[in-house]
Amino acid sequence: MKKLFSLLLALVMVLGLGAYGFAAEEAEPVTILYTNDVHTYIDKDLNYTVAAQYRDTLSNVLLVDAGDHIQGTAYGSMDKGETIVELMNLAKYDAATLGNHEFDYGMEGCMNAIEWADFPYLSCNFYHEEDGEKGENVLDAYHVFEIGGQRIAIIGVTTPESFTKSTPAYFQDEDGNYIYGIAGGEDGSDLYETVQEAIDAASKEADVIIGLGHLGVDPASKPWTSEEVIANTTGFDAFIDGHSHTEVPMEEVEDAEGNTVILTQTGSYFNNLGQMTIAPDGTITTELLTAEDVEAALYKTYMGKLFAGELTAGELEVPVEACQSGWIDQINEELGQVIGTTEDVLDNYAEDGTRLVRSQETNSGDFAADALYYLFSETNQVEGHHVDMAIMNGGGIRNEAITGEISYLTCKNMHTFGNVACLIEVTGQQIIDALEFGARGVGTGEEIGGFLHVAGAKYTIDTSVESSCTMDEKGVFTGVDGDYKVKDVQVLNYETGEYEPIDPEATYNLAGYNYTLRDLGDGFSMFEGATNILDYVMEDYMVLANYVQSFEDSDGDGLPNVTGYENLEGEGRITIE
Repeated sequence: MKKLFSLLLALVMVLGLGAYGFAAEEAEPVTILYTNDVHTYIDKDLNYTVAAQYRDTLSNVLLVDAGDHIQGTAYGSMDKGETIVELMNLAKYDAATLGNHEFDYGMEGCMNAIEWADFPYLSCNFYHEEDGEKGENVLDAYHVFEIGGQRIAIIGVTTPESFTKSTPAYFQDEDGNYIYGIAGGEDGSDLYETVQEAIDAASKEADVIIGLGHLGVDPASKPWTSEEVIANTTGFDAFIDGHSHTEVPMEEVEDAEGNTVILTQTGSYFNNLGQMTIAPDGTITTELLTAEDVEAALYKTYMGKLFAGELTAGELEVPVEACQSGWIDQINEELGQVIGTTEDVLDNYAEDGTRLVRSQETNSGDFAADALYYLFSETNQVEGHHVDMAIMNGGGIRNEAITGEISYLTCKNMHTFGNVACLIEVTGQQIIDALEFGARGVGTGEEIGGFLHVAGAKYTIDTSVESSCTMDEKGVFTGVDGDYKVKDVQVLNYETGEYEPIDPEATYNLAGYNYTLRDLGDGFSMFEGATNILDYVMEDYMVLANYVQSFEDSDGDGLPNVTGYENLEGEGRITIE
């Protein structure tokens, strides 16, 4: 059907008439600039100011974002994304979809971001829920732009992983009932059907259909990847993706009827700006522009205007610039106080860019877990409730290489979520189940944000055993129905200083963050019913800062010197066989 429509449209163009009443001579190329997974990295060479400047040099242009833009660094978390949305407003964004991290400040925080935006947030599969039944959509499924003699529909799609990669509790009422839903389905069918409904509706109003999705191509996101959505629907012309932090300059994917759909994604952290060109005949091409590419294009444009005598000072400035630089300066000043140093290099990344912290032990993971363990072991805030073990999910550790001076901002960029430390009483079996759930992707090549780093404990992962963890359709843990990959779990006896085999029937005091221990974050439901000992003790980045300041000033410069984390692969707490 789509191919037939294209042939008819071409015939109409030949006869001198455009689709939907546009004259053929009025049809012009349209450019869509796009970003995804910026994660508030606004202090790079490519940023909202540069994107706005480049946008202003183009005709018939839209600027859109595929999610995860209000959370990531202190520039986002310090005011829960308000300034980031203002920057996007000033940069003249035309549309955005919700990524899973748009929910990180709670549902109220998500709704605030939507309210602050001058552009529409779009999502065809985010809906109100009552008594387990799907209600009306929270947002518009799509928006149609009339530009360059073309009608272009942008359809928003949000990953169903938002339940567990944010916090499931945010989608529930105070009694634990889900009041918001994201269409997904265990086999993906609910997502595919919902997206198809949006395509069918948008096709009645537009001649070009573009997906703006936060789905990704990571195998760990199956069956909800962008590739699977395209393969199980019909009608997309192109799909702008996010979530997996993958650079996809331009990939051709077949839809359910064998039609070619252009798939693209910029990667992450403003490393690239995506540029899609829609020709009058419907041909679509995409490319990824680096900061150098955009700078060269701006230089060429401005120099041409300069020699033509057409350049004014105002064209070199955009409103977003003052807001962006002012906010960066303010946060850097507030959090820039140096509180320690380290000669080690705390990192999470392999040379090829793999996020090791999601599949194996790293020194950053050990450091973060140790900070939690220290908080409760040294302060001993409740008599008789010394911590036995601490866990830290790899997805909550966001830093790249850290060495030299350590400030509050350094800590904030390592823990960006604003989660709070808590201490609960659990059984040994609950701990084993948690470690098993976090280790389910080890040996498969999948990155799992719930991979658990530990302090006061050590364990082994047997990759010859296939994971038998079971989950519900939202990705929340429901049990283990086979052999365990995790074995030889040992817990440090803080009185004797010796490691002892964990006792599944015994109780232990477990430290962590509310995201994992109390709010079903990453799908960790096995702690439900655990006894709460202490909650809301300290925000995550302050837990790190507190730990940094516990080290001695070994070189006499007046600052604590963090030591003991020389090896990127950690201290051998987690053995992978």
